[in-house]
Amino acid sequence: MTEADTPPPLPDRLSVDPRSPHHVAAIFERDIGIRLNGRERSDVEEYCISEGWVRVPASRTLDRKGKPLTIKLKGTVEAFYK
Repeated sequence: MTEADTPPPLPDRLSVDPRSPHHVAAIFERDIGIRLNGRERSDVEEYCISEGWVRVPASRTLDRKGKPLTIKLKGTVEAFYK
């Protein structure tokens, strides 16, 4: 791999919401996978590896601004490039 092909390192905390201070657009140029307790999840909105949690949507419920309500699941979090 050359330097141009090397993806940026995954941060400790990352969010898919562009308004979040934890959103890094360069990371999303490649597919990212998240494992929680050894099981791969495809519905993660935000994660924090050091604190051991992910945020996932709670069903189809929306808040008053139209964004999905999320719940925090705790466990061992692993982030990787697919």
